[in-house]
Amino acid sequence: MKKIRILVIAGLVCSNLVNAQGTYTPVDAESKVHFVIKNFSIKTDGDFTGLKGTIRFDPAGYANAYFDITADAGTIDTDNSSRDNHLREAEYFDVEKYKTLRFTSTKVVLSSVAGRYYMFGNLTIKGVTKPVEFGFGATPKNGGYVFDGGFKINRRDFGVGGSSISMSDNVNVTLSVFAK
Repeated sequence: MKKIRILVIAGLVCSNLVNAQGTYTPVDAESKVHFVIKNFSIKTDGDFTGLKGTIRFDPAGYANAYFDITADAGTIDTDNSSRDNHLREAEYFDVEKYKTLRFTSTKVVLSSVAGRYYMFGNLTIKGVTKPVEFGFGATPKNGGYVFDGGFKINRRDFGVGGSSISMSDNVNVTLSVFAK
């Protein structure tokens, strides 16, 4: 009987620790997934919207943080509708087959920069998953947080853009995700 009480108490303590970790949902209208790539040596940029997912985060318990976020691939917006429609085709994002871009974290650690963290995770584009890592900040805002950071990827690693020689392989991605 004593063992059962100990197990119940341990379960309640663990449950309270998990619930102490804040759970947040991205607010799409106040978030931005932005990318920049050179095309014919000219910087071309755009955004994805349609953010959904779950974020568990507590600055005091960052080691237990977890991010699982998707963006709607069909929302690509480069301020040029012809180009956007072209980027939705199979050679680029193939939005008919691959509806979302997805990031899931695997580990969060404290950065050497005060007030910042470092995230490790997996990015999935067009059914291809690759590891990414980057520094990020978490700024409290209106009962939630703004998570900001950025990283570079090679578009060819994800099968985006085929063998285009006019387009750079390197893509800079910046994130500003408000979650509440």
